[in-house]
Amino acid sequence: MDDERQHRPSLRLVAGEDVRAPRDEDALVAAFLVGDDDAFGELVGRHEAMVLAIVRRYATSPDDARDLAQRTFLRAFEAARRSLRRGPRSAVPFRRWLVRIAVNLAKNHRRDAQRWLRVPVEEVDAGRPGPDAGSDAREALLRREAERRMRAAVLSLPRRQREVLTLRIDAELPFAEIAAALGITENAAKVSFHHATRTLRATLATEDRS
Repeated sequence: MDDERQHRPSLRLVAGEDVRAPRDEDALVAAFLVGDDDAFGELVGRHEAMVLAIVRRYATSPDDARDLAQRTFLRAFEAARRSLRRGPRSAVPFRRWLVRIAVNLAKNHRRDAQRWLRVPVEEVDAGRPGPDAGSDAREALLRREAERRMRAAVLSLPRRQREVLTLRIDAELPFAEIAAALGITENAAKVSFHHATRTLRATLATEDRS
């Protein structure tokens, strides 16, 4: 009898382990709005990479991108709070709020900081390999120049094409979600993406030949 008791399986909960099922997004937003800080952290954790992917295309620096991301979340929570006051019928999925707000903040940042299209002279000097520099320094400089060219080419696109491209490539959103965020049809989003990629290829090819 004692041997049977010793080998009987038992259920054990490990201290500190969260065994709750993941909450859906609406529940997390509602919980945050009544003061649940854990809900805020979970929402940020779910979407932070997406928001950073959207804004960093427009940001002058990593610090600017982080600042834009933080402002995006704060404005999205405020928008959710206003929506909740108006009633459930006016509610918008939190992820869609984030995409819309991130795009708008990024566009404003782009408008107010045209200077970042030009590579600062000191950055080029700092990255220029000296006579004794190895291949790593040269490759880093070439990579940085390629990134600069691509970013400048993207920012020269018409506004709608640039937005769709950023949401599709950087944020990896499906066309249906891009369309909902930008207030256009899914077909229009696909057409804008097609034109954007074709223009980018032509622009970069022309630069390579010059």
